[in-house]
Amino acid sequence: MSIFFHLLFLWVVSLVPAGAVTAPSDVAALAAFKAAISPASISPSSCLDSWNFSSDPCRPGPSHFLCGLTCTTTGGGATATYRVFSITLDPAGYSGALTPLLSNLSLLAHLELADNAFHGPIPASLSSLSSLQTLILSSNSFSGTIPSSISKLSSLQILDLSRNSLAGLIPQFWGSMSGLRTLDLSFNRLYGNLPQTMPPNLVDLALRGNSLSGTIKRATFAPLRALEVVELAANRLEGKLEGWFFLLPSLQQVDLANNSLSGVEVGPPPPGQRLVAVDLGINRIEGQLPAALAGFPALAALSVRHNKLRGAIPSEYAGAKKGVPFGRLFLDGNFLTGTVPAGLLRSGELVGSLGDNCLRGCPPAAPLCSPPQKPKAACKQVYGVDGRPRRPHSYLDR
Repeated sequence: MSIFFHLLFLWVVSLVPAGAVTAPSDVAALAAFKAAISPASISPSSCLDSWNFSSDPCRPGPSHFLCGLTCTTTGGGATATYRVFSITLDPAGYSGALTPLLSNLSLLAHLELADNAFHGPIPASLSSLSSLQTLILSSNSFSGTIPSSISKLSSLQILDLSRNSLAGLIPQFWGSMSGLRTLDLSFNRLYGNLPQTMPPNLVDLALRGNSLSGTIKRATFAPLRALEVVELAANRLEGKLEGWFFLLPSLQQVDLANNSLSGVEVGPPPPGQRLVAVDLGINRIEGQLPAALAGFPALAALSVRHNKLRGAIPSEYAGAKKGVPFGRLFLDGNFLTGTVPAGLLRSGELVGSLGDNCLRGCPPAAPLCSPPQKPKAACKQVYGVDGRPRRPHSYLDR
């Protein structure tokens, strides 16, 4: 240890009252937490392997608690006490259930157990953790429903329950959680409609990889003035994505790929719109490619691949695009026709695909034109011999 760090250590220790010990209720909760974990899943050199209760968990100096735990002090002088502030475990494959005694850690602000093998239901007793700001239980094997008691966590800012086996409907209580900024329930077994209300100050929303259905309603999203990221891909959402959605004032990234959306409506962007990336690929969107998307000055990445879009590629997508040009543009797998705007083919930095359409003048050797265009017979079934669009049936519905 360098002289600097040795002196720093002595200075920190000098600030802590000599007689301070960890609150007995916190020690009991930590001991119960470790006891509920299978000993076979606690590997040597892991954080929990160092948790030996022959020493005080929070006391500075030589300790058996080498990682996974941070503490704070309350009181002063003879009444000073250590309290557990954070439990952040390493991804070591710990397996076990969460003990209800965790609720005794009344000053716990951060509980992060990601990338392990915890299982069973999420205890409703966690609602007693009134100081909790971060709850990250992602990439485990938790099952059951999302407990409604979570709504009592008024200090919670980050909730990540993604990549578990949680099932059932998404609760409707989110409107009461005004402090929540990040909500990630992705890759579970949730179904039903989107909630009628969301946390009012939400910034990041991720519900990917579930079985959510129904439409995207204005009443749910319009109040979310701080919402920047919306990730709803790989669900069963349907209907038209209406123009109001792209006017959410803070919106930057949208991923609605792999759903069953049937249409998209886009109007001119408001001043200051910061939309950067939109993915509407692998849906059932019909109609024409919205020219208004090229009017969003910060939009640099767009995917509408594998839909049922027809008509020409708007000229605005090339040299006339406002703001930054497209850096990623995936239009493949539609029924787009006409010639390719010259500006797109001349762009040496554009990544994407215009293939598998009905376009003319898209050289097979050009990277953007791969895969090849659809066979002429397939395009005639959509547009007819005279090139005019037919009714949106037959080939499009196969």
